[in-house]
Amino acid sequence: MSSTPTPWDPQAPEVQRDQRAAFDQLRARCPLAHSASQHTTVFGHPEVMQVLLDHATYSSAVSQHPAVPNGYDQPQHTRYRQALDHFFAPERMARFEPVCRALSAATVQEALQLGGSLEITQEFALPFAVRVQSAFLGWPTLLQDELLQWLRRSQAATRSGERAQTAAVAQEFEDLVQRVRQARQGVPATQDISSELMHTRVDGRLLDLRELASVLRNWTVGEVGTITASIGILLHWLASHPDWQQRLRGQPGLLGAAIDEVLRIDGPLVGNRRITTRPVTLGGCPLPAGERVAINWIAANRDPRVFDQPGEFRLERDPALNLLYGAGIHVCPGAPLARLELRVLIEEVLARTQAITLSPSHAPTRAVAPDAGYATLHMRLQ
Repeated sequence: MSSTPTPWDPQAPEVQRDQRAAFDQLRARCPLAHSASQHTTVFGHPEVMQVLLDHATYSSAVSQHPAVPNGYDQPQHTRYRQALDHFFAPERMARFEPVCRALSAATVQEALQLGGSLEITQEFALPFAVRVQSAFLGWPTLLQDELLQWLRRSQAATRSGERAQTAAVAQEFEDLVQRVRQARQGVPATQDISSELMHTRVDGRLLDLRELASVLRNWTVGEVGTITASIGILLHWLASHPDWQQRLRGQPGLLGAAIDEVLRIDGPLVGNRRITTRPVTLGGCPLPAGERVAINWIAANRDPRVFDQPGEFRLERDPALNLLYGAGIHVCPGAPLARLELRVLIEEVLARTQAITLSPSHAPTRAVAPDAGYATLHMRLQ
């Protein structure tokens, strides 16, 4: 194995055409690759695990802006997680499930009333993700519409690569959070999740505006993006596997494990970042202190050293090896909510349809980094 990471260009045509295939090829050559724009990217599962479990060497403090909580290192990270993780406790998920189910049923019914033929990403998955996240936070319908419009501007800004545009959009979100906070002044913490968040303390003090904006950005932007991508991936897989589509209608108890396995094969999130705090050797390659490292979740979850025939759907795989929601101290805090939302929505899709099919006249187009899944996906629900 080479002691030098493989050079690669994330903007190369072959990468843009098919991220998963390109990542698989890069990982087969070396578990690490280097680019001028992303520095070192880690593609191998064992190497990603080394990064995740050695948080002292691979710091999560990669941004000058607050990234609460998973952009912090210990002990600061632990204090924020202790203050925030209870929002995703099992009893809260149980209380939210009826709300989630009602929104899921309404979303599917609306699609069926429109004839069932639609572009899934923009007309089904994204609106549902915004609705369900807003409902979880206790945000009103008008704010949901504003959030949806803001998300589309944010995606355009991210793709542009223009820092000024990205900063302007980030300021818009902070202004939105300030309005949410002002609207809840004097409101009991028990009214909704947002009100409770306004009363949350870390180290004996309330979260300030930038911290609140960071948390809510994670709980909206982060969750909405991955939920949207996940829905498209799952519906495409169901349409492509009519035998499993029918089996899951008859055995809905398999759905949770099936969703995690489908999203292992075709991940909804490309990567996360770290920075080295000291010189280290990873995958046989020496890295200096201060090296920026990108974890590639999609490639790691398709590593044949860990998953035999990684492109095959197998329910019997060890779920502990699946990095869909990460691992270690920085494992995704919102995983219980994401799993609930995806399971309930797909349950409602399967229960309210007889067939899920791909459009014969519109071929799907894949998303490219920083997005994953499908850019466009025309389907019919009937």
